[in-house]
Amino acid sequence: MKILTRALTLAAVLLPSVAFAQAVTDPVNRIMEIAKARWETTEALTPDYFDGLDEDFTKGFAEVYRGAAKYPAYDEGDSPFDYDVITSSQDGCPLKDVSVSPDGEKEGVTTVAVSFKLWTCAPDAESQAKVNTLRFDVVMENGKPLIADIHRFNEGKWDTLVGEMKEKIEIGKTGEQQ
Repeated sequence: MKILTRALTLAAVLLPSVAFAQAVTDPVNRIMEIAKARWETTEALTPDYFDGLDEDFTKGFAEVYRGAAKYPAYDEGDSPFDYDVITSSQDGCPLKDVSVSPDGEKEGVTTVAVSFKLWTCAPDAESQAKVNTLRFDVVMENGKPLIADIHRFNEGKWDTLVGEMKEKIEIGKTGEQQ
């Protein structure tokens, strides 16, 4: 009877942590849901990727974003970006064929691969078939999976959003135009 009681007690203690454990893809899925919502409407009041800065991103990412936001892309704005950082564009169509999947872990960083079609409403078949790809670096911070960086495949290589924001900070500090 003591063994059964201990087993049930242990299960009661461990079960909530298992039940509420988050998948490494959770913050990426939230960002991609925002991306889908943004491209399904022309309304200006859609959520921003960084509204959940402290919930979906690491402290380091949030710190760099806040630093870059001191130098907005537009005088009347509060974003350091003048384009959509997920689709790498200012124009597009509703996202189609969105895929989010873990793509391996190395030294505590899990790569989450994302692919989608952005130009399905374009008039030509080549644009409609184009697949955009991203890689999210996800790490555990305070027991939660959080996004540490976002990489887009651009001009034959993977870029880094954190690196881009750091560059914006340096340019902003020197007062140069972007």
